[in-house]
Amino acid sequence: MIGLPPHRLPAAPGWFTAGAPGPASLHEHVTATGVGAWWGDHALRPRAVAVSCAGRVLLSGDPGSVTPAFLAPFAHSHVEAPVRFLPVLGAAFDRVIPVERMVYVHRESVAPPRLPRCVTVRRLEPDDAPALAALSPDGAWIHASWGGPAGLAASGHAWGAVDRGGRLAAVACGYFVGTAYEDIAVLTLPERRREHLASACVTSLCADITGRGRTASWSCGRDNRPSRLLAWNAGFRLHREYVRYATGNAAARPQRASRVIV
Repeated sequence: MIGLPPHRLPAAPGWFTAGAPGPASLHEHVTATGVGAWWGDHALRPRAVAVSCAGRVLLSGDPGSVTPAFLAPFAHSHVEAPVRFLPVLGAAFDRVIPVERMVYVHRESVAPPRLPRCVTVRRLEPDDAPALAALSPDGAWIHASWGGPAGLAASGHAWGAVDRGGRLAAVACGYFVGTAYEDIAVLTLPERRREHLASACVTSLCADITGRGRTASWSCGRDNRPSRLLAWNAGFRLHREYVRYATGNAAARPQRASRVIV
């Protein structure tokens, strides 16, 4: 597809739902932060639009205007799209795997858990970027939606459990920040699990989100029981279930039109 800067996106209402919980707020996050990209099948008069960030993609519009080659940039991504896009998605990639997902919304306030003496839970600041960067490669996804460690640290949307050495043991952040909801993500170092650090970070983050006049949401895989249990204990309640699609290798080479139009 053709890259579209947000200021050139045609004013066609209804591409995506505004003020929705879960990853549906991705498009608002991209518009507000500039992290991610907008795409269309045409530079000026698109009939199909996509928005992508941190390996997630939302698709909307007329799938008849999209060829498999135009979808090639979304290989190895997680795509949320209406079922009418399934034929072209199936033709665009060597595999398209449906993944059942659940969206929770924060409904009940809970008391923060007791923490070890050596740990402090606080809002992360720009100076915490090196600590975020020091997380293992497996943990780099936590700051992908903010463009990297510096972006997340400076965002004001992250809380961390910090030990006396300044190391991060757990992080909770607004992963996709929308106008009404902030969809959060949580990471705990494997060796620091069962210390209630994630719960403490989530509790502080949810209070922060409420103070901004927004509501926290939580999305996870249906088969991710630990995540679902953590969400429930933190006061989240089920809002909806949906299916997104994990794509494999592109079946066709990307069309050359995948440049940014300015």
